[in-house]
Amino acid sequence: MGTALIPYSSAWALLCMGCASDAGAPSTPAIGGGISAMVAAGGNLAQSSAGGNAMIGAGGALANGGVGPAPTSGAPSGGSVVTGSGGESSIGSGGGAAAGAPAIGAGGTTPGSGAAPNGGAPSMGTAGAAGAGSSSDACTRWQADRANLSEGTWSGNVTSCDAGDLSPDARANALRVLNLYRFLAGLPAVTDDPMRDAQDQQCALMMRANNMLSHSPPMTWTCWTQDGANAANGSNIGTSPAVASMDGYMLDPGNPTTLGHRRWVLSNSLGPVGIGGTDRSSCMMTIGGTGKAGKAWAAWPPPGSVPFQVISAAHFDTVDSTGWSLQSDTINLSMAQVTVTSDGAPLAVTVTQLLTGYGSRYAIRWNPMGWSTTAGKKYSVSVSGVTPAITYDVEMVDCK
Repeated sequence: MGTALIPYSSAWALLCMGCASDAGAPSTPAIGGGISAMVAAGGNLAQSSAGGNAMIGAGGALANGGVGPAPTSGAPSGGSVVTGSGGESSIGSGGGAAAGAPAIGAGGTTPGSGAAPNGGAPSMGTAGAAGAGSSSDACTRWQADRANLSEGTWSGNVTSCDAGDLSPDARANALRVLNLYRFLAGLPAVTDDPMRDAQDQQCALMMRANNMLSHSPPMTWTCWTQDGANAANGSNIGTSPAVASMDGYMLDPGNPTTLGHRRWVLSNSLGPVGIGGTDRSSCMMTIGGTGKAGKAWAAWPPPGSVPFQVISAAHFDTVDSTGWSLQSDTINLSMAQVTVTSDGAPLAVTVTQLLTGYGSRYAIRWNPMGWSTTAGKKYSVSVSGVTPAITYDVEMVDCK
């Protein structure tokens, strides 16, 4: 199989290789069948590995390789619109990242976790770290953890292939934003590991030196190292510095069949992570974590009081566009149907099954149809067709 590369340019074009795991068990990244790759802005990807997805972004076409799994079929119910049967190819404008956005990519898969709702909302499975219990809690944490989003400095050099390091404030800021998202979703905080940080520095250097993103960088790349290649194989990767990339992973543009980056951030098994970066690239190691959060399911936006700012934190797209999501390791979501109501009125959504194994065994997303998430509104979500049924409320609080 050839290596799929994404040029930096101006797009956050998404590359996701070796992410799918059939049974939800840990799998070797970027090897064998079920590998999916995505190239943005009309690029060309000749062939994916057997059974994998080959996707071209805006203006492109589906190349050789299997299409995504057939979304669940069914009749609309209570304002929900469930996508019909047939594989999802996501070609055309929906298959790539938006122009002008940074690019991110996700590494291989160990199944993640589902999170119990925060703030005292009904919960499935083992309770864990509590999320924001009130609007003041949510806003206090959001404002405090985002008060300093400085990218700090990078001490490396492309010309001499010196990976250098991020200044301590940069890595601390990135880790804090990562844990902010996990807190809101009711998941425990993770730490970073110095050895993984160092490997991700080598990864970030390669992305920066070659102005490309790849989870399988060839040995011909400038500044190629084995540590960097290994890290690229198991990390979220992006064309933004480390702190800004955390918002990008949660928005997860150009990744309609997996939302794999978001699912890794909310994964049960995440941690310790690695965080590496330069002035124009970053890598966050997700594979091989030892986390045991034990959550039954995680939703984004999560239950409880949620800062409205999460909807557009990355400033170039919205969660409404990329999709609300639900993920689980233990609850089979293959027949899930979603109903969303606000002020007692049903709101139409389109539901899509996501590929398995990207940070969680099962996952779905749903996109608003004809409405947008609004500050001050409460949204009641009901997921049927699963055992047990899942219901929760999301209260969007403006934390300006």
